[in-house]
Amino acid sequence: MNLLSRRGVNWSRARRGFTAASALLLGTSLVAVVATQAHAAAGCRVDYTQAWTGGGAFGANVTINNLGDPLNGWTLTFNLPNGRLQNGWPVSVTQAAAPSQAMTIASNAAWNASIPSGGSFTGIGFNASGSFAVPTSFTLNGTACTGTVSSSAPASSSRPASSSPASSSRPASSSPASSSRPASSGPASSSSGGSLPPKVDNPYVGARGYVNPEWKAKAESVSGGSRVSNNPTAVWLDRIAAIAGTPNSSSNGSMGMRDHLDAALAQGAGYIQFVVYDLPGRDCSALASNGELGTGDLARYKAEYIDAIAAIERDPKYASIRIINIVEIDSLPNLVTNLNVTTCATMNSNGGYVQGIGYALAQTGPIPNVYNYIDAAHHAWIGWPSNFNPTADKMLEAAKASGSRPEFVTGFITNTANYSALQEPFFKITDTVNGQPVKPATWISSNDYVDELPFAQAFRQRLVTIGFPSNIGMLIDTSRNGWGGSARPTGPGPMTSIDAYVNGGRIDRRIHAGNWCNQAGAGLGERPRAAPAAGIDAYVWVKPPGESDGSSTAIANNEGKGFDRMCDPTYTGNERNGNNMSGALPDAPISGAWFPAQFAQLMQNAFPAL
Repeated sequence: MNLLSRRGVNWSRARRGFTAASALLLGTSLVAVVATQAHAAAGCRVDYTQAWTGGGAFGANVTINNLGDPLNGWTLTFNLPNGRLQNGWPVSVTQAAAPSQAMTIASNAAWNASIPSGGSFTGIGFNASGSFAVPTSFTLNGTACTGTVSSSAPASSSRPASSSPASSSRPASSSPASSSRPASSGPASSSSGGSLPPKVDNPYVGARGYVNPEWKAKAESVSGGSRVSNNPTAVWLDRIAAIAGTPNSSSNGSMGMRDHLDAALAQGAGYIQFVVYDLPGRDCSALASNGELGTGDLARYKAEYIDAIAAIERDPKYASIRIINIVEIDSLPNLVTNLNVTTCATMNSNGGYVQGIGYALAQTGPIPNVYNYIDAAHHAWIGWPSNFNPTADKMLEAAKASGSRPEFVTGFITNTANYSALQEPFFKITDTVNGQPVKPATWISSNDYVDELPFAQAFRQRLVTIGFPSNIGMLIDTSRNGWGGSARPTGPGPMTSIDAYVNGGRIDRRIHAGNWCNQAGAGLGERPRAAPAAGIDAYVWVKPPGESDGSSTAIANNEGKGFDRMCDPTYTGNERNGNNMSGALPDAPISGAWFPAQFAQLMQNAFPAL
């Protein structure tokens, strides 16, 4: 599990500064898709089922069962009697214009081209305007399916007309487990028409989180770890191999996505959290959590990573569990604050981050039980006005890219894998010392925010203002921001100067707010819980406590993770952290690997205390 940093900001004055094949065919004739090396099927059966219906629209799921020769490349065609296609996944889904309404579903990548004899391809889905009806016939590679066509239309699949709260402030008590995310909550100018299947407003409410058995075992290997080992943590998909599972890996263990989902079902968990984290040119402003894909690997990211994840998340086997995606840590804020870094400038100019995130949202957002939260940095990265609004704008740009739309976003997450205090109880941004405002203090450095909860609530309001649905919610990662223990202040600092006042009273004991790697003195924060404050969907442990941010020294590995001096406890810093010491713990392994000394410290300094 790759551990993400929260560096990003330039701490000098610089800080102030469906694929094309899936598009709807508008022509009057059906566009044929040629199947490579396709065999004529002697027979097939199609399971065509209603996923949802309501408001003049519907969704359908399609399973192809091959009763004939092995297929290497395939095309399924049928007429859609009463509907017009809106979008489809994870393969090419197209439709001819009226009057034929002919639908074509075809394999479009190496991973989905083969269906063996007796095998099946599941997870095909599409949304359409109109009324649900079962097609009268299906043809696979030009041969009529001789098996049966079945349909299962759930009686309670209608979409609620509206459940949007009247106010965007969304108090914590406004998210009952049975509430639904309104289909009409997105901007009217959405690029792809139609509405979404019903979703609960807050996926954390009324649901028990999945406990990762691999993390649980590691936690319990440290004395006292059983006190927290039953808390839900996220599963990090930090490379393509993590989707299927990586045996003998030092960081991700052997469990793949399906293993975790099956374990979640066995636990009776109501939700599971995945960190979707493998963009091309990933983590452009640091080295410890660089990834496997180069800056030009967007096509590979889509085909081998996102398409594979989406196919698993669409599997009807997992329809009963809420799948929560934490989408691409650290990426979009870097395109606002760190364009002076060559890799960040490249990813901004080639559109890889924006298009990649948009594609991830477009492929997973329509799935009824999937909830996407985009990473939105933290207050000490984008709290300055010059960063705050442009970062929100970049989020909206990504939410409209690659066939996505804002309704595919459930919310945003702040402080992922970082240490920013949830609330500073002993000083606030409006305080003065002997008539002098504290805002210019060295620690604050004229930021508009000093802690994470007010920042997350304010950033949420900005996102709603620019066009995101009014019922989006925020998550805050509290896995390492408790700052308890003997060093925790018990009252305000001395009134001798603004620096003495702020430094004496702040509970965030980092040397500098720009320090992010394996911070000495940190502690576990608030335990995961739903709807803790207005506008906040949950406090979460997305960064599993005890997993390293990066190695203290260079360590060779096959995961693409480099050595960042900010993880070296002897490093004297740079302009981004005011040339201060890094504050990192010694003897740390590569990012994502288990770091028992850190876990012991986090428990010792937990606040609330264990």
